[in-house]
Amino acid sequence: MTEADLRSLLDRITIADEVFDLRPDYRVLLIAVAGLEGGPTDVDAEAALRSAEAAARTALAEGPPEDLPHVTAWREAYRSFGAKPQRTRNSLEALLRRAESGLPRVDRLTDLYNALSVLHELPIGGEDLTRYEGAPRLVRAQGDEGFDTVANGAPATEHPNAGELVWRDDIGVTCRRWNWRQASRTRLEMDTTAALFVFDALAPLTDGRLEAAGDDLLIRLGPGVRSSSRIISRPSTSAGAGGS
Repeated sequence: MTEADLRSLLDRITIADEVFDLRPDYRVLLIAVAGLEGGPTDVDAEAALRSAEAAARTALAEGPPEDLPHVTAWREAYRSFGAKPQRTRNSLEALLRRAESGLPRVDRLTDLYNALSVLHELPIGGEDLTRYEGAPRLVRAQGDEGFDTVANGAPATEHPNAGELVWRDDIGVTCRRWNWRQASRTRLEMDTTAALFVFDALAPLTDGRLEAAGDDLLIRLGPGVRSSSRIISRPSTSAGAGGS
């Protein structure tokens, strides 16, 4: 994929107005990257995970994850579409709760974005660009969309709740409940070479912190990658587009 291909994909990604009706403060930084080197966790990813575990211990020294401002904001966002945050935790809170006993080691790319999620205290997701059909979009679910997952160790298809916020493409749901759980179909794998990274932000997290997290990812991915980025926010407040 060329940088023009990556830019074209980003330009076709949409956020439904009803998402901003729920959370006018929502912003998403999208970074499309090609020329990636996947594979198992390496020295750099392991170092990032250890730094994230140490940062989590510091952040949680005086209270539980739900006391952190951005975790609090995401709990409120989940309640806005009927999810119970104590049962279905946003990805940032889930990682923070695992950090004390050790963050998961999955693969190089997943481990890097998980580490940065904790270090920058915002939900981050990663999707394999080659496994999309059509452009990704964030919408409220109808309830009949398919979601590929694993249940009891076997492949399974579930369906989101009607009104639930989901990322989806032309085939079905790629991530449920905004940033709760990714589909098996589009998740990053050892052989992933092109990915879409999704950085979710709500107030009080600033645009500066959002952009810093994205910059950190690109630095860690190395100089050989090709990338393009875009910030989408409520249309009335930002045109929000840029490339790299």
